[in-house]
Amino acid sequence: MQNHIIGVLPARWGSTRFPGKPLHEIAGKPLIQHVWEQCQKCSRLDEVVVATDDERIMAGVAAFGGKAVMTRDDHPSGTDRIAEVAAHYPDATHLINIQGDEPLISPELIDELADALATDADLPMITAANPMAADDPAVQDPNVVKVTIATGGEALYFSRSPIPHPREMPAGLTYHRHKGIYGFRRDFLLQFVEWPPSLLEQTECLEQLRALENGAKIKVVPTDDDSPGIDTLEQASILDAKLRDA
Repeated sequence: MQNHIIGVLPARWGSTRFPGKPLHEIAGKPLIQHVWEQCQKCSRLDEVVVATDDERIMAGVAAFGGKAVMTRDDHPSGTDRIAEVAAHYPDATHLINIQGDEPLISPELIDELADALATDADLPMITAANPMAADDPAVQDPNVVKVTIATGGEALYFSRSPIPHPREMPAGLTYHRHKGIYGFRRDFLLQFVEWPPSLLEQTECLEQLRALENGAKIKVVPTDDDSPGIDTLEQASILDAKLRDA
């Protein structure tokens, strides 16, 4: 069967820290439009769609010429929302979950993940991470998710805590910041949502731990893309000023 790869941008209205975030204007455009336009630069995505639970976001996406799908508002995670989108696209063989709050996400990184999925039939799930120095303040920030990686390039664990914990600080220790982009083979995605939210997932509020707890392998692609996500109004204001000055 020919591969058909869809990029999906989850966009919820009811963010606890930043309600209405997807439509917040940055440099004259809604946040979600910036992400959409980055995705349009990709060569490996056959379609791009916004997955939302709010009519205001549906209308906002339509206003800039994008495509959106309405989904339920009770999904326990973004991955569960992506699986609902898959039902609208029965021809999709792979789906890439691209965070709707990363307006500077690298199109090249998205293509790299899509290409890896399309060329390795045994690969169920893929994500990405960029290196951080051990003294980077983000290592201690619980809002920055860290990942430890095996020598074969597969994730060992994800955590909001600094991992590994440096009981002793070996020379050259590097941490890895997990980027919130995921790629799924369709059949694995549909299996993933059949599993109930796992204990570790609920403890850390990290849905990818559901896959690890159920024995699935997650390939981690190294990247130098350290583009930030927008979690707060302050961060949005900083990026707005940066883009307007560019």
